[in-house]
Amino acid sequence: MSSKRYPEEFRIEAVKQVTERGHPVAEVASRIGVSQHSLYEWLKRYSLPPVERDELQGQAAEIRRLKAELKRVSEERDILKKGRSVLCQRVPVRYAFIQAHETQYPVRRLCHVMAVHPSGYYAWKAEPASPRRKDDQRLLGLIKQSWLESGGVYGYRKIAHDLRDLGERCGKHRVYRLMRLEGLRAQVGYRRRAGHYGKPAVVAKNQLEQNFDVEAPNQIWVTDITYIRTHEGWLYLAVVLDLFSRQVIGWSMRSRIDSELAINALLMAVWRRNPKAPVIVHSDQGCQYTSHDWQAFLKAHGLVASMSRRGNCYDNAVAESFFQLLKRERIRRKTYLDREEARRDVFDYIEMFYNPKRRHGYANDVSPVEFENQYFNRLQSV
Repeated sequence: MSSKRYPEEFRIEAVKQVTERGHPVAEVASRIGVSQHSLYEWLKRYSLPPVERDELQGQAAEIRRLKAELKRVSEERDILKKGRSVLCQRVPVRYAFIQAHETQYPVRRLCHVMAVHPSGYYAWKAEPASPRRKDDQRLLGLIKQSWLESGGVYGYRKIAHDLRDLGERCGKHRVYRLMRLEGLRAQVGYRRRAGHYGKPAVVAKNQLEQNFDVEAPNQIWVTDITYIRTHEGWLYLAVVLDLFSRQVIGWSMRSRIDSELAINALLMAVWRRNPKAPVIVHSDQGCQYTSHDWQAFLKAHGLVASMSRRGNCYDNAVAESFFQLLKRERIRRKTYLDREEARRDVFDYIEMFYNPKRRHGYANDVSPVEFENQYFNRLQSV
C-alpha cells in the first residue's frame, strides 16, 4: 500500500492529543492509524515552544486585546457624550447624528451606540433614483429597526402599527412589499413551510437515490456541513464519510462556511484513502458544493459528483445521522468557551472514539475501522 499523506490540520490536532490531553504516543498512533515514528516526527515539528516564549506571546496577545478594548470603550464613551440627547429621539434623528459623525468614528460603532442597524442606516443614507424610491429606502430603514427590536418576530401588520406610532403614513401592503423585497419574515413557528420540495439538482444528478448499502470501501462517499456553537462564535465542521463502513475519512473545521471548508475535508479523504478508481461523492445542493472550485477539485481527482434533491434531507441521511450522533453524544453535553476548545473535542470524538472504538449498528456492532479491517482480512483469506 502507498504511504498516506495527512494535512497539517490533522497533524496538529494529533500532536495536541499527546501534549495537551496526555494520551500515550502509542495509543494515539494506534487509534488514528499512523506509525509511532510519524507521530514522533510530528511532535518534533509541532510541539509547543518553551514556557517563557508562551508567556511572552500570551502577554503580548493580552496587551493587544486590552488596547483594542480600551479603544472601543473610549469611542463609545465619546459618542455617548455627544449623542446622549439623541438616544431618545426617533430613528431618523439618530441616523442624522451618525451621518454627521461618521468621519470621526466607525459607522458600526455609531450604530451600536445609537441602537440602530447599519443596514438600516445605509438604506436611509443611499441616494435613490426617484422621490418614491427615496421614501421606500427611508421606510425600509425604519422597518428593519422595528423588526430587529422585536427580535425578528414581527410581521408586516405589527410593523405597520409601529410605523404609524412613529408618525409615518403608509399602508400595511406597502410594508409587506418592502419586507418581501428585503427578505424579512415573521417568526411563524417550526412547521415546515408549504412549497415544492425534492427538485433535482442542476449541477449534478442524484446517483445515490437513497441506496446506502455499499459492497466495498471507496465506492461512495457522502459529505455535509454542520455548525457548532461556542462563546467565541460559530465553528463550522465539514465531514466526508465512506458509506461502506460509515467511517469519517475526512474533516475540516473553520470559522467561516465556504467552499474551502468543504474542499479541505474532501482533500483529507483523498490523501487518506488514495482511491484507485472513480468515487461517487454525494452532497446536498449547498453553494459550497455547486461552486466552480468544488467541481474543479472533483474533476482533478477523478471523483464523480452526486447531489440530493432540493430540500430533501433524506437523500443525505447518513451524513445527517452522523451529525445527530456527534451533537447528542458530545456537543450538546458541553459548553465551549472558544473555537479551539470545540476543535479539540470534535477531533477527540471523531479520531479517538467514533472511528476506532464506537460500535456502529450498521457495521455489525463493531467500530468503523474494525469493520473495514475485517473486510480486508476476508479478501486476503480468499
